[in-house]
Amino acid sequence: MTRRYQFDNPLPAPRQPQQPIVYQTEPLTAPTVYDQQPVTIQHIHQAPPDRTVQRVALGAGVGSGAVAGAVYFGPLLVAALSSMAISLAVVALVVVVSAWGVVTVVRSIGGPDGKAAAKTLRRNR
Repeated sequence: MTRRYQFDNPLPAPRQPQQPIVYQTEPLTAPTVYDQQPVTIQHIHQAPPDRTVQRVALGAGVGSGAVAGAVYFGPLLVAALSSMAISLAVVALVVVVSAWGVVTVVRSIGGPDGKAAAKTLRRNR
């Protein structure tokens, strides 16, 4: 039977068995001998505060649930407090500007009585 195409034979071609790969260790190099003591450069990095607290907590024997809670709720608490502080700052700014506006309007419109009222208001603060 003649083969018309390269893949006419449905049987797989026999393969050569592969030898297993054997890893051999390389011999260790001889230790380096220095004439002088080598200079050791150490880079000491400080961990961010939240990580330091977690490491102290783990070192003190606190469970991992408490540390996971600190990881989750720590930044959440900081964000909530920052949000409240910003809101209070905006409210304080609005109060100061409106008080300044009221005092200015009373002074300009009220005449001598308005100036006396503004002076009284200033003393009471």
